[in-house]
Amino acid sequence: MKPPAALAITLGVGAALCAGSALAKLPPPSDEAKAKAAEVAAKAAWAGKVAAYQLCKVEDRVAAAYFASAKREGKTVAAPVATPPCVDPGPFEKS
Repeated sequence: MKPPAALAITLGVGAALCAGSALAKLPPPSDEAKAKAAEVAAKAAWAGKVAAYQLCKVEDRVAAAYFASAKREGKTVAAPVATPPCVDPGPFEKS
């Protein structure tokens, strides 16, 4: 069943009007908005470092538990691979 011609024309005109407004250019961000965006980016980078630190600590605990368990059971395991120490990023500091 085909839609009525008037409905099709109305929808076509509405879509054309919406498409024109979607192509409008936004004004450049203010200095305050740029500073806020930089702070958000810095906080996101810090959060990534915190997540990596927490993951490193958990990996160390799991490896230690595995080696302790293997030793208790008398299993022979290869020597642990040397990894860099976990580095705590500290608290977030605004620039």
